[in-house]
Amino acid sequence: MDSSETPTPPRHRTYEDIQALLTGTLFVALGISMFGHTGLLTGGTAGVAFLLHYATGWNFGLLFFAVNVPFYGLAWKRMGRAFTLKTFVAVGLLALLTNVLPTLVHFDALHPLFSAVMGGLLMGAGMLILFRHRASLGGFNVLVLYLQERFGWRAGRIQMVLDCTIVLCSFAVVDWQHTALSVLGAVVLNQTLATNHRAGRYMGL
Repeated sequence: MDSSETPTPPRHRTYEDIQALLTGTLFVALGISMFGHTGLLTGGTAGVAFLLHYATGWNFGLLFFAVNVPFYGLAWKRMGRAFTLKTFVAVGLLALLTNVLPTLVHFDALHPLFSAVMGGLLMGAGMLILFRHRASLGGFNVLVLYLQERFGWRAGRIQMVLDCTIVLCSFAVVDWQHTALSVLGAVVLNQTLATNHRAGRYMGL
């Protein structure tokens, strides 16, 4: 076989995609629960939903689902039907899980610094699982994945800039200590993506 030929990447089977959607959204939901328990914020549309949740007291899951609605058109046009449908399912699952997890998991003691690091790692790992199965959590995930596929820019780097910008807006609703820890969580999350999600490194579809 000619070494110059690019091997055809293996496609994920349906049950593998289902498992990835469940696992990825569960990881992210647990990270969000940790952030919510310690009063931290994250980036992306989840960060926007957190800001609205802290400011109004409205349900986070419903806010997260609503904030993502405008991005499905871009996902359908730029990333295709399969990506859009899996993203829609992932967003719905995350909205559901963020409401269910508090009834299943309780934190008696959770240090904000640990929450920022561990929660960021969990969300980064969960998003990585979704990305590798051609899904996302909507919003900025759609944009950064498109930019990576179109221009080869690292998704984690772009996401980090967007997320830190949103987290810095948290000065309006939380104190500077929680803002600083939220920025740390965003950096941990996106460094996880930047290190492990590079164009051409993972060949599954």
